[in-house]
Amino acid sequence: MRTLIIGGTVFLGRAIVAEALRRGHQVTTFNRGKSGTDAPGAEAVHGDRESPADLARLAEGREWDAVIDVCGYVPQVVGESVRALSGRAATYAFISSISAFKGFPAEPVDETSALFDCAPDAGPDDGDYGTLKAGCERAVEQGFDGNRLIVQPGLILGPHENVGRLPWWLTRMERGGRVLAPGDPEVSMQLIDARDIAAFTLDQAEAGTDDRFLTSGVPDTTTYGGWLAECIRVTGSDAEPVWVDDEFLLAREVQPWTEFPLWVPGTPDMRNVWRMSSAKAAAAGLRCRPIAETVADTWAWLRDVPADRRNFGNVRVSHGIDPDKEAAILAEWDNR
Repeated sequence: MRTLIIGGTVFLGRAIVAEALRRGHQVTTFNRGKSGTDAPGAEAVHGDRESPADLARLAEGREWDAVIDVCGYVPQVVGESVRALSGRAATYAFISSISAFKGFPAEPVDETSALFDCAPDAGPDDGDYGTLKAGCERAVEQGFDGNRLIVQPGLILGPHENVGRLPWWLTRMERGGRVLAPGDPEVSMQLIDARDIAAFTLDQAEAGTDDRFLTSGVPDTTTYGGWLAECIRVTGSDAEPVWVDDEFLLAREVQPWTEFPLWVPGTPDMRNVWRMSSAKAAAAGLRCRPIAETVADTWAWLRDVPADRRNFGNVRVSHGIDPDKEAAILAEWDNR
């Protein structure tokens, strides 16, 4: 296949490029050339998707079997790409997010659940991340003349993660000692490796699928305690988890999801964060590798990154609790 990937140098985009090249696709990437290194074997076209001239230059004289848009966040920007590439490809695959669902994470969701209300031409100030992702989906569905493939990932982990959730936990476990482990170790999680989303997206693009899929992990394959145990195992450290109640942490203003990545207390507004249905995608061929493999492969990549160069966040959010705050909470917990 001839495949155009908008983005293609960071985390999920990087994984999609690698998988497409492994399959023998003729790969073109389009990005600004700023966020990461272009993959050897792919045709790299540098430009800004917000520039009509750059989009016209990309499209001129080229056609693809599929476009995979990994880095669309603003509907009006995605709409410009859709219009520039409509007629130049058979399929436009858009990587959206589970955050586009209006009821998530308070309610369990599947592909039929309501999205946020957001116009397909909305600008950057017309909503938050999830709201704008919903508008981006509409921009693709309403503007592209061909197959529209919408992929809505859940929580993504894996090598080269640039969000910093698993990298922070691996780094913390590497440091060892008594580690504050938040909440209930038996909480079931749904996690998915970026490489599995890459494979599924390319499978559907190759098939010319015109549909939408929620791509989360398979339910009940790991727990929070099991996940952290894998982090300890692969780092080979002497880390000792000390499990601290949700209520105790909330009373000390510990921020869910960020100060302890993926920790979610069972409050009504977040009680279904690990209850999303991947049944449709699984029936269509989605396969999820064991979380132990994801943790091990992520550590194999991360351990070669110097500690002072490891990234635990992005422009929107930073992950990890201050060591002094962690130690103070542990001391209070011991003396309760």
